[in-house]
Amino acid sequence: MRGSAFFQRAFRTYREHPTFFKLLIVSTVSGGGLLTFSDASPFQGLITESSQNEGKKKKVVVLGTGWAGTSFLKNLKSSSYDVQVVSPNNFFAFTPLLPSVTNGTVEARSIVEPIRNIVKKKPYNVEFKEAECYEIDPVNKKIYCRSNQSSTLDGIEEFTDDYDVLILAMGARVNTFNTPGVEEHAHFLKEVGDAQRLRKSIIDCYERASLPSVSEEEKKRVMHFVVVGGGPTGVEYAAELHDLAFDDMAKLYPSAKDYLKITLLEAGDHILNMFDKRITTFATEKFQRDGIDVKTGSMVVKVSDKDISTKERKTGEIVSVPYGVVLWSTGIATRPVVRDFMNHIGQAKRRVLATDEWLRVEGCEDVYALGDCATINQRKVMEDIAAIFRKADKTNTGALDLKDFKEVVGHICERYPQVELYLQKNKLKSFDALLKNAQGDDKKQIDIETFKKALSEVDSQMKSLPPTAQVAAQQGEYLAKCFNRKELCEKNPEGPLRFRASGRHQFHPFRYRHFGQFAPLGGEQTAAQLPGDWVSIGHSAQWLWYSVYASKLVSWRTRMLVISDWSRKFIFGRDSSKI
Repeated sequence: MRGSAFFQRAFRTYREHPTFFKLLIVSTVSGGGLLTFSDASPFQGLITESSQNEGKKKKVVVLGTGWAGTSFLKNLKSSSYDVQVVSPNNFFAFTPLLPSVTNGTVEARSIVEPIRNIVKKKPYNVEFKEAECYEIDPVNKKIYCRSNQSSTLDGIEEFTDDYDVLILAMGARVNTFNTPGVEEHAHFLKEVGDAQRLRKSIIDCYERASLPSVSEEEKKRVMHFVVVGGGPTGVEYAAELHDLAFDDMAKLYPSAKDYLKITLLEAGDHILNMFDKRITTFATEKFQRDGIDVKTGSMVVKVSDKDISTKERKTGEIVSVPYGVVLWSTGIATRPVVRDFMNHIGQAKRRVLATDEWLRVEGCEDVYALGDCATINQRKVMEDIAAIFRKADKTNTGALDLKDFKEVVGHICERYPQVELYLQKNKLKSFDALLKNAQGDDKKQIDIETFKKALSEVDSQMKSLPPTAQVAAQQGEYLAKCFNRKELCEKNPEGPLRFRASGRHQFHPFRYRHFGQFAPLGGEQTAAQLPGDWVSIGHSAQWLWYSVYASKLVSWRTRMLVISDWSRKFIFGRDSSKI
């Protein structure tokens, strides 16, 4: 019995600490022999009967290695799953630094981390396949993929794989709004390859403008850089391009600097429309001082190989101007494979794939969607108003006091986050204050009609989450934690009450926490908008930007590389080589 207990304890120790058996343990035994332990199939043949009877692990397939997918993989700690990752990129890229790659401040290799490095020490079984998923079959739980390796290899490989749980974290594509010529002639800034191609094109323009045989008109054309879209990406790229041109390229290409022109086109009334007005005003004024031509109310209607045509909103006039490089940064759209999947599951009329508050795809079992490829379809309070009232009305009297709502108030606020937003906007201290406003001075109790009146305007505060790295990373972390606690929460649900059924939801719903946003404006100045309506603009915010971005990089390797790139820029300037 003692021997059996020893082997069971030893096997349990091995399962919990497998790296322990990579040590060479040398001990003296009779005759001076050596006892050696190895991690090559230790305790083979000693597996207990209970371990043989373990249930089959669920196969979780993750499509994508962006912010959402990588965050899920990093935070998944349960060994109850076999994980397979399918992505056309075998790395994770820190996309907020892509504008810095375009001007040589940061090298492309400094912001990427191989996905195998990220998952190699995880407790779950994981397999990575570099391929692109082009079709999803939710009925048979299969995905269809094709490899994307170099064409010099033996053709394209196609394969089919099944899944028990599918996690869509494929991101989105650039939204061209079907503008003619954009796909053929404009640059984008979604991937590392986009940044590298853009950097090469910028240097090509400088080299061409330096040739003695090129005409004056041609030099003006190739040195005109156009940015379409006044969001954070477009603004940061314009600022980075301006710094590159005046800090470095003006010294290296003195004959081309007089022809430089940077134009920022925005269809709306102002740039950075998701930021505080103080930041918007400062950014516009700074760009004007720097010589960046900001044109608001200009909608691009066509892009050719040498000209870009815009329609002025006020006058309706169509103007065509020559350009050398154009960056298109005007929002995102659904990828074709996700669009086809939406058609299969009854979401054909929606613009974006819809999930519930637990990130489960609506109309499809065992499929989750995270990040830019999906949006949370937050349930409205008024859809469940009668069910909420019945849950509070335990005695079925049809009339309730304020104290009768105490047991469900917390569940209401958790299930419907728009309630708290409404309270904050109207400066109401509590849910009771909301009910008292609707109750009036004459009524002592609240009936269903009064309850409806109190919550009738709450759903007006519903907002979609922005398609940012912050949201995607938090969703990946949230879903991983749900998977880690799945067995525990199946027995002891921890979520809010089910108003239309009995019991509680298995998990707490996903809630996004906004930690602020940055807008680098060039000249070592950045605008920072943090929670609590706190705004900082200038050099101090730039150093905060350095600190936050360095801390958010996925590994110590990338941190050291990026920090060394920043240091190299201060000492030697930006790299202008075309490699």
